[in-house]
Amino acid sequence: MKTIYPATITLAAASALAFAVFASDTQVKPERATEMLNAQNQQFEKKIVKVSDSVYTAVGYHGANTSMIVGDDGVIIIDTLRGPFSAGIALKDFRKYSDKPVKAIIYTHSHGDHIGGASAFVGEEKPDIYATETFGSAEGVNKAVDPVKRKRNIRQFGRDLPASQATNRGVAPANTHDKDGGKGFVPPTILISESGHKVNIAGVDLEFHLAPGETDDAMFIWMPKEKVLFAGDNFYHSFPNLYAIRGTAYRDVLNWSISVGKMAEFEPHHVVPGHTMPISGQEAATAPLKDYSEAIRSVYDQTVVGINAGKGPNLLAHEVKLPEHLKNKSYLTEFYGTVPHAVRAIYVGLLGWYDGNPSTLNPMDPRAKAQKIAELAGGTQALTAQMKAAMEKKEYQWALDLSDHIKWLEDGDRDLARKIKIEALRELAAQEYNAPNRNYYLSYANELESGALSEVWF
Repeated sequence: MKTIYPATITLAAASALAFAVFASDTQVKPERATEMLNAQNQQFEKKIVKVSDSVYTAVGYHGANTSMIVGDDGVIIIDTLRGPFSAGIALKDFRKYSDKPVKAIIYTHSHGDHIGGASAFVGEEKPDIYATETFGSAEGVNKAVDPVKRKRNIRQFGRDLPASQATNRGVAPANTHDKDGGKGFVPPTILISESGHKVNIAGVDLEFHLAPGETDDAMFIWMPKEKVLFAGDNFYHSFPNLYAIRGTAYRDVLNWSISVGKMAEFEPHHVVPGHTMPISGQEAATAPLKDYSEAIRSVYDQTVVGINAGKGPNLLAHEVKLPEHLKNKSYLTEFYGTVPHAVRAIYVGLLGWYDGNPSTLNPMDPRAKAQKIAELAGGTQALTAQMKAAMEKKEYQWALDLSDHIKWLEDGDRDLARKIKIEALRELAAQEYNAPNRNYYLSYANELESGALSEVWF
């Protein structure tokens, strides 16, 4: 059956684009990184996609997707974007296809970009609002660390980047209306506690299936008559964000793989991701789910084998790779999540921070270590020369490492170290096709340059 990717690059072209770089990391030549990110932009071009006879998905109206199912005497909304402003625009365009009242709203999980715009869909006839019984457990991180999480969130998504530096967020456009985020949230009224729960809403048969993955409170929605599967954030057109660099508690990677595998068992004719374009055609829609599940499981299994062989997270992060037959899949290109980040998260999730090496059990204070590194280099001036040489040789990560040592030295040139760190971050960003990495490099460099970061952060 023919593969259909609405308003996007063809699978063959996307696969070729991915294959050339996937065997290594997410650093490529700057022009190549730009080309890849620009191509990925087509995955969230703003439009209403007609998925099936009665399903319409609004893509690119905010970071996530919202969908409308047209029933006999009403419509069903699945996910509601981040705030009522964006949701209202999506609803206005949905109304070109149906003016029937909203009978139900379904939350696939509790991330803010899927639940914050519900009020825009609520009319005089109050709809039922469905979610899982564990709804609200999506973040899993203690609120005590919210201040730093907010800062890291801004960096990961590049929310403060100027237009000249913005590209995208991996699975979402760069510029979204966020001022009203969460202001349209309406709490769920019906909680789903078991998989396979069946309902009929406005004459539409639906099934709810619990599917822990990116969040513990996730579920996917199956529409048997038209064979449409709403995947939520357990699937989108990118290697999954098994760990978010903004900071998250452990996302159970094994459960994620199992959940996506269950989706594939339905052999859907249409898959609607939580982000990026829907996919149509039974083979085209089912194969990515199978591959996604296998990819996640492979990274998990390889990491576990390495852990039990006594290897630490940093070594494993450089060793674990996707299987060869999955490396050329466009929907597994590391635009959003990365394999190394996943490996480190799995390690910490299963064992905690300690890698088992007694040398790292009680490491030196970074200030004392910086002094020892300087002595080893032949003094602070020699270490500084090494930092400058690293930049000249385009060894940007090494230059970053050395700048972090120099910042602690009382006789170190902190201004120079800061300047080089800013330059190195921007050079790394230019070569980066993973959007969160790129956005974080650029955002951090801008903060350093503006003086917004305290001395301890520099």
